[in-house]
Amino acid sequence: MRRPLSKFQMVCIVLLWAALCYIVLVTAKRIDGPIILMILLSAALIFVPVIKSLKK
Repeated sequence: MRRPLSKFQMVCIVLLWAALCYIVLVTAKRIDGPIILMILLSAALIFVPVIKSLKK
């Protein structure tokens, strides 16, 4: 099994995800369904491993 993520790694991952979401939202001409769906799916892909690492 993999080692759990360190706190520093978790913070970096979340901050990078937030920065990318900000860039997508600022540069989008319209905020519509596909953009919202993409952000929600990316949040699931980011926060599930982070939460699992916090529980270990």
